[in-house]
Amino acid sequence: MSSNLIHIPSMPSGAPRTIRVPERHGWHRDMSTATRDLGVDSVRRMSIKAAYYLSELSPDAGVTMVVPGSHTDTGPVTVPAGAIDPPGAITPDVGSCDDMLFENRLWHAGGRNTSGHPRLAVMMQYGYRWLAAIDDPAPELLQREGISDIERQLLGQPDRHLDGSIAHEGAGAAPLRTWWEHLTPHPARLPK
Repeated sequence: MSSNLIHIPSMPSGAPRTIRVPERHGWHRDMSTATRDLGVDSVRRMSIKAAYYLSELSPDAGVTMVVPGSHTDTGPVTVPAGAIDPPGAITPDVGSCDDMLFENRLWHAGGRNTSGHPRLAVMMQYGYRWLAAIDDPAPELLQREGISDIERQLLGQPDRHLDGSIAHEGAGAAPLRTWWEHLTPHPARLPK
């Protein structure tokens, strides 16, 4: 659905979190349009984001912070006056080249990087095939020779008819489904 390369520069200790809108504290849920359209009580897990950290990490490197259990809360995150993070917010214990997975309803924000070096991460968001992609697939990647059907599917290979409906025949979700069926002892239990 989307991919982002996120660069968080280092800042002096005590500096405020860098955000574009001063009134906002940076804490958010993904897929906010679904929340606005369906209502907070009705939004379900619709996507998973994989955050892959490329730079050396230390506890002060500005790793994406989360509020554990917030995916089940229906209210907004509240940040007390004078604070920059909500109560219960944590910095996950991840290291360089680790991958952190979280779903669209989890409240999260970029941490404050005071490590002295930039923090780099690639964030890839995966969701149901029937959801519209947030980013357009990169045609130059999809046209490369030698990439597998699974790689094409993960890169967002279009699998829709001209009218926008999902093409169930052909490649579609078959590459990952076939791979999964190979790994699971009970393929009959898989959703089609």
